Amino acid sequence: MSIEVAVREGAALGEGPTWDAAGARLIWVDILNSRVHTYDPASGRRTVMATEQHVGAAKPRAGGGLVVNLRDGIGLYGADGAFSWLVRDPAPGRRGNDAAVAPDGALWAGTMRYDEAAGGGSLSRVAPDGTVTEIFGDVAVSNGTGWSPDGALMYYIDSPTRRIDVCRMSGERVVDRTPFVTVEPDAGYPDGLTVDASGCVWVALWDGAQVRRYNPNGLLDRTLHLPVRRPTACAFGGPGLRDLYITTARRGLARPHPLSGSLLVVPDAGEGAAAAAFGG
Repeated sequence: MSIEVAVREGAALGEGPTWDAAGARLIWVDILNSRVHTYDPASGRRTVMATEQHVGAAKPRAGGGLVVNLRDGIGLYGADGAFSWLVRDPAPGRRGNDAAVAPDGALWAGTMRYDEAAGGGSLSRVAPDGTVTEIFGDVAVSNGTGWSPDGALMYYIDSPTRRIDVCRMSGERVVDRTPFVTVEPDAGYPDGLTVDASGCVWVALWDGAQVRRYNPNGLLDRTLHLPVRRPTACAFGGPGLRDLYITTARRGLARPHPLSGSLLVVPDAGEGAAAAAFGG
């Protein structure tokens, strides 16, 4: 498969690629530079919006605008760009990290401490009305979250564990959590993930220079070798959701590759599953 450059950028910590079906564009963030990026692959048009805090994730809202996982909580941008807080819950030394929208339109938002201390983060379900339900506490670096095509399973990553866990769902609740895949120590850390239309799990490996695909039985069946050391997350987008977009990071690298921090794309990599927009 060919790996191409969608957007050449020097993001410190690119993250969270998300296809916005209504806008026919990809949304992604640069967490530590407090930027939300958009990219229209048909026209090549890009936008960059500054946020007032570090932004872990940005997802489309059903009525237009964005929901963002910020340092101090969950914020909303209207279609006109106006900002408001949905949930404001600041905690010293903590910030929002990766997030995903569940099939029912709720945001599942992760947090972590800046020092990545064990137990300093969490994963919570944020309903469209702002009701917060903690799903997992005692998390270090809350990262990839995604659902099987039928919504019966949720996949989740707390990166320092080197595991992708699989959770059985009952409505809004997690009723079981077991290891799905453990990444070997010399292959990097699992970071962001996406689940395709066949139920396969694609995961970016921080410090592993790879994106891997695991089938629903947890067997590795595809590896994409990348020129950059720190891919962070991946998502399908474009016509038919067939192109795999990959965010990358420069943070912490003494000699980053020239493409570190750019948005990469693998054309016609597979078939993605449509994601819900946030219902709030």
